[in-house]
Amino acid sequence: MSLDAVLEKLDSDLPAATDRLMALLRIQSVSTDPAYKAECDRAADWLVADLESIGVSAEKRPTPGHPMVVGHVDGPGPHLLFYGHYDVQPVDPIELWDRDPFDPAIEDTEAGQVIRGRGASDDKGQLMTFIEACRAWKAVHGSLPCKITFFLEGEEESGSPSLVPFMKANADELKADIALICDTGLFESRVPAITTMLRGLLGEDFTITGPSRDLHSGMYGGIAMNPIRVLSKIITGLHDETGRITLPGFYDGVPEMSDEILSQWQGLGFDHEKFLGDVGLKEPAGEQDRMPLEMIWSRPTCDVNGIWGGYTGAGFKTVLPSKASAKISFRLVGTQDPDAIRKAFRAYLEDNLPPGFTVEYRTDKGAPASQMSIEDPAFEKARQALSDEWPDTAAYIGCGGSIPIAGYFKTITGMDSMLIGFGKDDDQIHSPNEKYDMESFHKGMRSWARVLAALIA
Repeated sequence: MSLDAVLEKLDSDLPAATDRLMALLRIQSVSTDPAYKAECDRAADWLVADLESIGVSAEKRPTPGHPMVVGHVDGPGPHLLFYGHYDVQPVDPIELWDRDPFDPAIEDTEAGQVIRGRGASDDKGQLMTFIEACRAWKAVHGSLPCKITFFLEGEEESGSPSLVPFMKANADELKADIALICDTGLFESRVPAITTMLRGLLGEDFTITGPSRDLHSGMYGGIAMNPIRVLSKIITGLHDETGRITLPGFYDGVPEMSDEILSQWQGLGFDHEKFLGDVGLKEPAGEQDRMPLEMIWSRPTCDVNGIWGGYTGAGFKTVLPSKASAKISFRLVGTQDPDAIRKAFRAYLEDNLPPGFTVEYRTDKGAPASQMSIEDPAFEKARQALSDEWPDTAAYIGCGGSIPIAGYFKTITGMDSMLIGFGKDDDQIHSPNEKYDMESFHKGMRSWARVLAALIA
């Protein structure tokens, strides 16, 4: 089948594809706010109609929250599943937007044209790159290239409460040879990439209680143990002087990257001094025997996300507080077990409490890391296809964050995921003035066409 004709169709149809994206962006599908429930329904209906227009048998599936959109098209060759989400983040603070976030427009910038609007990059623009590639393929060849399942979610930006139950109830229907996820980006806004590892996440939200009430520091200072002092010592002890995390067994299941992958990462030319300098920092704080990209992508972390206790208002209230609280998160890699790490952390915390102190926990969930095997020939085919479209050679990369859907595909359906996206670092997702570069939209569509051609070859 001719790929060149599909690419030419994408080029000539770019204005119409942009108009379709603009129509989707105008739908205010904010999933976390009940006031926008009807808008989320409208976005799902819009996508069902759009998929049907290219020959996909699609329907809106109800959930206790916002609906899923599921579509199928039969065909030869591999069975692919494409996942995206149609819901968006709230727009607050609205006063920081330069235009109505749901009145998208193309703007000229020094770096080129961008599509400005909520959801332009996360994830409506990314989602539509794949659908537009399929549309062009259908227009040129009369059918889509292979068997494809479309799975579009409406609650990704609000914690995906309906996702796992829906996937478990429909696992046989959703199972395919591989899942394609378009919710990532270019490395340093220029290098096309396939994300092959995602860190898992474990959070602990807890309160230490010492004395039965806040105490006068003049009467009790010196003789009574201060819970904030106890908490500070516990937090300090979580890392040694080299940046390693000290919990027993913490590094069980942490893999070493192959020389091939490390060499590829080294070749990306990541400038960690600029990366840190952009946020006012200078030196990496992770394990000192690791290169910076390892710290971000393939090594686990332990971070304090919040800490509070005592009086924090204006002036002084000279008390020894009764309680001290913290939120601590762990980013996990490889096969690290969230339950085992939670158990080790709580044992460490409780072993370091003075007599009479107690602790209350408010969390009980964690998600393991996801790591895709690039031994599957589909990965190298896709990497070469991306390299053919972009000036820079595509790379396998990691992601410091967590995209739970990739792990769910593995645990619920047994599928590996291929994460390919075209967002840029300055897209301002989740922030005012979100944008998606026209280059990302256009070359993203062309990239998916190339990937589809490569996977069916």
